[in-house]
Amino acid sequence: MTEVRIIKIGGNIIDDSNELKQFLTDFSKIEGYKVLVHGGGKSATKMAQSIGLVPEMIDGRRITDAPMLDVAVMIYAGQINKNIVAQLQAHNTNAMGFSGADGNLIQSEKRNHPTIDYGFVGDVKSVNAPLLQTLLSNGITPVFCAITHDKNGQLLNTNADTIASELAIALSAVFDVTLNYCFEKPGVLYDSEDDTSVIATMNANLYSKLKSEKAIHSGMIPKLDNCFNSLSKGVQKIRIGHHSMLQNDDAICTTIEL
Repeated sequence: MTEVRIIKIGGNIIDDSNELKQFLTDFSKIEGYKVLVHGGGKSATKMAQSIGLVPEMIDGRRITDAPMLDVAVMIYAGQINKNIVAQLQAHNTNAMGFSGADGNLIQSEKRNHPTIDYGFVGDVKSVNAPLLQTLLSNGITPVFCAITHDKNGQLLNTNADTIASELAIALSAVFDVTLNYCFEKPGVLYDSEDDTSVIATMNANLYSKLKSEKAIHSGMIPKLDNCFNSLSKGVQKIRIGHHSMLQNDDAICTTIEL
């Protein structure tokens, strides 16, 4: 099957202009089909605080009331997404920016949790894989922000790691999919203060152990949950690490295995 690479970047790359510039240079050199998914939580937090909102996170996931949703849409789907698309065009990558609402590419439903009101947070229900395949086959590099919709007119804030995972799962039926989660660290670490303590291979048993010991916490939990879900549903390869791994298959990083 034809290969497609889905790459997700986090807020620490986005917030560092030099790091983002280098990442987009590396990303633009990837040949073949590719999809970029970006977060931007820190930028949204800064904007929210500047207008008097108090951001709230639970287990790495943002509580999103109506004012916070407005900020998320403005920052994610607007400022960050279009700046990334413009920079990729400068690298001769014909990128196009999307929320889940565009072309009904990612449909979600408002999260219904028994004890926590997450607000306008979406859980992905479906991906329009045929349209995504058409875009890729026509030379378009999709760039997704962390906003989806419920097909009833409501936008929803959606975890970007989850979006990357669901896109990978949907495309794995017709492509050989590699999913890369890129952030500022060289991989998942045994010790979050020691960048040399990279876990070369993470399997489900080790993940469960480290989570119970609180060695893995916060935003890494939904990231790894999504990794194991993706592998169980057809995604061929998943790596977590610094974006330098995009140009070097032998780079230090964490490979996820069931």
